[in-house]
Amino acid sequence: MPGRATAGQAVAVRPGDMVGILGGGQLARMLALAGARLGLKSHVFAPEEDSPAFDVAAARTVADYGDEAALARFAETVAVATYEFENVPAATTAFLRERCPVRPDPAALAASQDRLLEKEFINSLGIATAPFAPVEDPGALARAVATLGRPCILKARRFGYDGKGQVLVREGSDLGAAFRSMGGVPAIVEGIVTFACEVSVIAARGADGAFRAYDVCENLHDHHILSVTQVPARLSQEGARAALDIARRIAEALDYVGVVAVEMFVAAPDASTAAAEALIVNEIAPRVHNSGHWTIDGAVTSQFEQHMRAVCGWPLGSTRRLGAIEMRNLIGADVDRWDEILRDKSAKLHLYGKHVSRPGRKMGHVTRLRLDLTG
Repeated sequence: MPGRATAGQAVAVRPGDMVGILGGGQLARMLALAGARLGLKSHVFAPEEDSPAFDVAAARTVADYGDEAALARFAETVAVATYEFENVPAATTAFLRERCPVRPDPAALAASQDRLLEKEFINSLGIATAPFAPVEDPGALARAVATLGRPCILKARRFGYDGKGQVLVREGSDLGAAFRSMGGVPAIVEGIVTFACEVSVIAARGADGAFRAYDVCENLHDHHILSVTQVPARLSQEGARAALDIARRIAEALDYVGVVAVEMFVAAPDASTAAAEALIVNEIAPRVHNSGHWTIDGAVTSQFEQHMRAVCGWPLGSTRRLGAIEMRNLIGADVDRWDEILRDKSAKLHLYGKHVSRPGRKMGHVTRLRLDLTG
């Protein structure tokens, strides 16, 4: 098979080869589309028969992530495997890694799947996070809340996203009820961070160690779901450089290959000391990211093409931004405005091929690019 490599060997992928993608959502769909532009084929593995990525993939496997027979057949068809979301079971990536190269390495996946391990890893690099404490039982929750104060946030250590798997602990909140609401899963308490804005860095690291980052973007959320991303972010030059350096240090410490997103809170600068903005890392996403969708229309190389280049061992592309950009998610019924958006000459519409719109479900996004402004 052209470009075939076994686990542990260098990945030698050529145009025409197959890239395996675990997960079949919109991120996998956009990865497959970007790969096709480079002459790559995509084999998408997902348990949902109506996965949006299946519409644009060269091959598909509908099976549970624990189906080892299906995984073995999948591995035989691909030159390299990657994933579109961080909740792929660790056993799945471990099984695949014995049969084909997996990028990013499953160690990076493991570091981001557990909020406690993730924060401990980030702190070990000398990078700030919100204060936190592990919670195994109601007594540990009471002690953590007493230390961190109220309000604070109780979160499941694993499988939470878009505000799911967490509860705000306010003054007067019943700690017993809060603990029971987590269903007995391992949890973590995080202190509340007062911030001026939220930003993210979308970056890529190649198999040769090359590092490229896009300009820092600023993110606005609605009910814990990303609503709008604007680029450039309202950061000083020093703050932007510090944010990019944080992403580089994280990627290098993980020996990362692929696109990674690092989400951060930005505290207001201290006017009395003229210090740059304080940056507090919220979380790492070991994959392409919603806040990087603007790169499809607003950068020389999209985050999706960049990821495919990286996992295939190819040279990274330019991350140069083309103008001032706003990306807005189409959530739930927002997608019904598709015809109105198409009439907007400044808008670039991207729909994900999902058949049913539900409140809180990301159905697409729209990007507006101003070429007359570069920030």
